[in-house]
Order: sequence, then structure tokens, then C-alpha cells
Amino acid sequence: MRRRDFLGGGAAAVLLVAGGAADSGGETNGETRDSAGTAHRIGAHSRLLFVSGQVPADADGDTPPHFSEQCRLAWRNVEAQLTAADMQLRHLVKVTVFLARAEDRRREREVRHALLRRIALPSVSVVVTGIYDEAWRIEIEAIALA
Repeated sequence: MRRRDFLGGGAAAVLLVAGGAADSGGETNGETRDSAGTAHRIGAHSRLLFVSGQVPADADGDTPPHFSEQCRLAWRNVEAQLTAADMQLRHLVKVTVFLARAEDRRREREVRHALLRRIALPSVSVVVTGIYDEAWRIEIEAIALA
């Protein structure tokens, strides 16, 4: 299977779900956080967005050769999915980053922190594992709450 076939023209599957949990005190913009910044309450009128794995490939299936470029492209793809759902980076509550190489952890963290600093405080998991295409060194899944 070619990358272009796998990407489906750069589109990603997203799902919007209406929230149903009761609101509580301390809520800001549909979310509450515990002292560690990791608990997010879904209010009665909240929307959840599940963004499937965004890879470092553009709509033509091209992948940059260097990890930093791949990382920035994967994040641009996440942003594109958020924008399509009328959301922004500030709505991120959970991010899972898959890396093909353990040595990319520091650089991924630097790029992510530079992008999200003062915008969002999502819970983040980083997993070092094999990725579908050997040219890809990163893949990002995300959950957003608005």
C-alpha cells in the first residue's frame, strides 16, 4: 500500500460527541483541571473531538527527511483537523505521540512545548514504537474538548 493510499489525500477520521456529564465548580471553558492539570470534566454542552493518528506527510504523501520538519508537519496536520472541527490547539486535553526512535524524544518535547506553551496543557503520553511507514518518525493522536 502506498502512503498516498493510506493517507486518503491527507484527511483524517474525526468524531464529534456531545458531552453529558454534569458541570461542577471551578470550570473554565468547559473543563476543570486537578492540581496536576490532567483532569478534564465534560460539561452538558461540551464537544469532544478524537483526532486519529496524524503523520508527517502532506496531502501529496511527501514526508520531510529531518525529524524536526516531520514533527512540525505532524502538528500542522493536527491543527488542520482541529480547525476543521472549529477548534484550536487550546482545546487539546490528551495527546499521544508515537515515535519511531527513542533519540527523538528530546526534540519532540522541544517542538511540542514551543507550539503549546501558554496555549494548552494537555495530558501527554509518548510511546516509542514501530510506525506504519518506515519514513515516518512521528505520529500524533489527540483528543480535544470544547
